Amino acid sequence: MNISESYCGLQRCLKQMAKHRKRIRRIRISKHVPVFGIAVILIGFLLLFPKTFFLGNLLNALSIVLIMALALNAGNVRIALIEIPFLIMPLVMIWLKYPFKN
Repeated sequence: MNISESYCGLQRCLKQMAKHRKRIRRIRISKHVPVFGIAVILIGFLLLFPKTFFLGNLLNALSIVLIMALALNAGNVRIALIEIPFLIMPLVMIWLKYPFKN
């Protein structure tokens, strides 16, 4: 890979980042993204322990519902529809129970 190819890849990546920033601004959470990101990472750590597995999945599902609600409030149905499979995953994980119990 030469320098011009890597430069084109960098430009393409920056264009994608600009699109993501525009989507985040549209649903009006641009100021709260770092806080929300840290909260979601902490929720992910709850999934590692059997006693907090249900709570972690519940909070994960609630965070996805929050994203869907904000997207619908901003009039962006596409983002809300994209989030549906991600909402189903924690609910299925709750139904399947903690995988590393035994």
